[in-house]
Amino acid sequence: MKQLLIFFLLIFSGTFYAQNINGRFSSSIYSFERFDSADLSKNHLRAFQMLNLNLNYGDVSIRSYLNFENDFAQKIKDDPRLRFYNLYLEARNIFNIGTLKLGRQPIINSVVGGLMDGVSLSLRKADFQLSGFYGGNVPAYQKLELIDNFSDNYIAGGKLSTTIINNLRLGVGYVNKNFKPIDYKAIRLDPDLNPIEVLIQNKSNQYQFLTGEASYYLPQKFSIDVNYEYDLNFKETSKIEFDGRYEEIKDLGLNFYYNFREPKIRYNSIFSVFDYGNTEEIEMGADIRINENFTVIGQLGIVNYRDDNSSRVGIGLATSVGTFNYKKTFGYAGVMDAISGYSAYSLADGLITPSAGFSYTTYKLSPDGEENSLTTILVGMNFRPFRKLSFDIQGQYMDNKIYKDDFRLLFKLNHWFNLNL
Repeated sequence: MKQLLIFFLLIFSGTFYAQNINGRFSSSIYSFERFDSADLSKNHLRAFQMLNLNLNYGDVSIRSYLNFENDFAQKIKDDPRLRFYNLYLEARNIFNIGTLKLGRQPIINSVVGGLMDGVSLSLRKADFQLSGFYGGNVPAYQKLELIDNFSDNYIAGGKLSTTIINNLRLGVGYVNKNFKPIDYKAIRLDPDLNPIEVLIQNKSNQYQFLTGEASYYLPQKFSIDVNYEYDLNFKETSKIEFDGRYEEIKDLGLNFYYNFREPKIRYNSIFSVFDYGNTEEIEMGADIRINENFTVIGQLGIVNYRDDNSSRVGIGLATSVGTFNYKKTFGYAGVMDAISGYSAYSLADGLITPSAGFSYTTYKLSPDGEENSLTTILVGMNFRPFRKLSFDIQGQYMDNKIYKDDFRLLFKLNHWFNLNL
């Protein structure tokens, strides 16, 4: 309750001084059936109330994103839940070069992406940008409180990037994320083999990486993106990723993707004693534009494991009314054949947009294993009577040997607002 009072006082004081208020709120109801065992199921009716609210005064903003949820059909532990995904103060154009964010905010990073409670600063001058962040991990269920043992649960990092060479962007960075596992008690044997209760206290574990990235882009010719990660704790390359596209030939695009990845394991973790081995993934693809309404897409991919490999092929058709795809995988990762399609088309100047989708999949965990099937069907409609107000309703059906004739229903209301005071 104390945190809620602080939040609403912050919003109230911000509203008093704000020049502009904008955002969106949405209300959703989702009904579904969950099986707790093979013969016992329960019907759930979960309701969600989401608010995205921004208060702006010049170059200063208070940004928030929160969600309140509850189940009205079943009693569930920790319900109702109020999740704070964002709540931070943002100041832009500080001395014409800086942007400061203070509070709970998102982090976009390939190693430690997510949320943190802390501070971030970005400085941009000419063709150079320097950014850094420091903060704590967010508690479970995104509660509006700081996590315990902040010094053992912090996130820190920074990056320097430049676009001093035309069409080329280069960047180097460092990230460090720490975790403090929760202590717990367990039964163990003493020297006389008598069972005793022991307090288990694990050490703090961490990720620590150096990162590098490069992007080169020539319009209507080709583009290349390269990402590299080096694990400082284990002193080895953790990831190499290469993504390229060639599009100089009219109506033809060629794609190439390569990924080398070591499993990300926390330092001092017991899992570091196991040798999982790395994976290598190669994918090639092409898209051919037949006309303004039809594009054919094809892909071929191979994943190499230590002693085996797995392959996948796919072909699809993108049209002005929807997409249709076929995919097949075979090898170490299992055998699967899947067809799918999705269509959504607006009528009456966007007043009504009906949509429908389906997929049918057959799969086996090994070539000699039992074959299973999965069928899914989606039918929905978006109704937008005003530009700032819309309603969505969608029915979802799924059938396989576990979820037999599973039917779900989602209803959602969206309202956008933008007020100048």
